[in-house]
Order: sequence, then structure tokens, then C-alpha cells
Amino acid sequence: MSSNKYKILVVEDETNIRSFIRTILEANGYQVLTAGTCEQGMLIFSSHCPDLIILDLGLPDRDGQDLIRAVRDGSAVPILVLSARTNEKDKVEALDLGANDYITKPFGTAELLARIRAALRNRRGAELGALPGGKFAVRDMEINYDQRKVYIGGEEIKLTQTEYNIVALLSEYPGKVLTYAAIIREIWRESDSGSVKKLQVNMANIRKKFGSRPGANQYIINELGVGYRMYDGNE
Repeated sequence: MSSNKYKILVVEDETNIRSFIRTILEANGYQVLTAGTCEQGMLIFSSHCPDLIILDLGLPDRDGQDLIRAVRDGSAVPILVLSARTNEKDKVEALDLGANDYITKPFGTAELLARIRAALRNRRGAELGALPGGKFAVRDMEINYDQRKVYIGGEEIKLTQTEYNIVALLSEYPGKVLTYAAIIREIWRESDSGSVKKLQVNMANIRKKFGSRPGANQYIINELGVGYRMYDGNE
């Protein structure tokens, strides 16, 4: 465990929660930086370049969403929101701004560590969907990240670069809904609403190539009005 050199920045104003998270992370071999305010978090982020940020939204000086905006201005570092806010609007807003995940308090230690590992694993790819030596498989579909190829029933499905990037992105979060805005930002680095149409056109092409018929082998599920998610084999 101790060889784990990932550096995690914890931005949390409650001292007891902050030290609790620090203890868990250090016990699991992570280096930990802490901040009690949004401003302090931004300063530490710019001077230490952490590998992941754990962020509380209810900070004393500014809303944690300001930190997400500032970080996303030039960095793709994973941001894991840890918040007492449980309503869907807050979650969607944080995810749309660029947070990678959202955990509500109170949280379980095992879950927190699993979410951190997943976020760091996703980041490790040098390019979108490039998990070294990695493969993703569900039903009879397989994604080979090194080859940037998708197979169904052993047959290669010819996808464009953009289509592949969309499929690979969804496969990194199986079972999790990615909002339209989050997918658009990752794929096209844009945030204008006109891009939703572009995403829908690409998704229609992907599903046609996958041979998806209503009720048949669906790999990508459309959560109407919210986004898309990759089937994870648990339904």
C-alpha cells in the first residue's frame, strides 16, 4: 500500500471530517493535502497539482462549486464531491460543472475508497478511454482500450473516433448516468446546448451499429432528459 504516491487534496471545513478522511487516506498509502476554505483549496491546488480532489460544497467563504469551475478552467483532475446536499438539482449541477462523482454524507469508508480508486483509474489513461492493457466487457460486447476497438460477438464494430470516445467514456462509469453536458464537455470540450443534438446524432449511429432494437441487447441506456449510461450487467 505504501508505494501509492497519489496526492489527494481534501477541501472540507469540518475539522473532524477532514482529519477522519486524512486518516483513512493515509492508512491506504495516499499523500494528503487539506484545506478548510474554498480560497485555501484553490491555492493548494495551483501550487501542489494533486491527482484528485475531495470537495465539500458547503464551505465558509465560497460555494464549493466555485472551486469546480476554477479547476475545470484548465485541468481534468478528478473531483469527487462529498456533500450533505442530497437533492438531485445540486448533484446534476455539480456533475455538469465537471465533478466526476458525488457522494452524500454520511458516507461509508469502503465506498469512498472505491470511488477514489475508480476516479484515479479513469484518470490514468493517457487519452480518453485508454486504460493501459485494459478491456471492458458486458454481455457480448468487448472494448479493447489499447486498440481503441469495440467488438460485439467477436466481430469488430467500425466506429468513428468520436463514436469510440463516447462509448469508451461511458464504459469507464458502468451503471452511472453521465449527463448530456458532462459527455459533451469530455468529448468536444464544449458546453453549448447546441451540442446535445450532435451527441444524439452520434448516439443514434452508435446504437444502429450495435444493432440495438427496442428491448433487445442494449448496451447504452438513454435516461431521458438527463443523459446516458453504460449497462453494467446488474439489471
